[in-house]
Amino acid sequence: MQSLRQTLQTLLSKFNPKRQVEATRTLRKLREWHAGAFSSKFLLFTNVGISLSLSSAGDVLEQQFEIYNGEIKTFDNTRTCHMATSGVSVGIICHYWYQILDKKLPGRTMRVVAKKIILDQLICSPVYITAFFVTLGILEQKDRAEVVKEIKEKAWKLYAAEWTVWPVAQFVNFYWISPQYRIFYDNIISLGYDVYTSRVKHNESNLL
Repeated sequence: MQSLRQTLQTLLSKFNPKRQVEATRTLRKLREWHAGAFSSKFLLFTNVGISLSLSSAGDVLEQQFEIYNGEIKTFDNTRTCHMATSGVSVGIICHYWYQILDKKLPGRTMRVVAKKIILDQLICSPVYITAFFVTLGILEQKDRAEVVKEIKEKAWKLYAAEWTVWPVAQFVNFYWISPQYRIFYDNIISLGYDVYTSRVKHNESNLL
């Protein structure tokens, strides 16, 4: 039986040499892009871009679900833009929060990971949820009383959901994931949570 390496070499040998060169150049460019995007110099911009993109995706999915169920009639582009902007504010918060955690609690022992999870839930989650509602309140031109009212009515739902999703997810994050990939991992895990976030934010029912 051929080894995996021999199999790959056999497959590559069937390609046109020119195509092989193009494929090699493409892979090289992807490696260079990856190295730059996740470098310390550009990591903040990468993390913000990831958060913006997946916050938008979460709202798009939620709106499509609402249209399918007849809850809304048409797609609201402004709503998605607002959710994307909230992703920017949350992405900035999480970027610096993880840096603080890694600086104050270096290492990957079970004790360190447990401390990070507890601090993340008790400190970062409330800050992130508050920033989410405040950002959207500003974009929607709500006054302070309206924003405070919305936080009191809806924030607890998101915080309760945080406790069901993130302790286990953050164990993986803090124990196995390299620091520069943490927000990327977070956003992949949180796509479903972002759908729920959009639903809580834009659903007026208190029974959600």
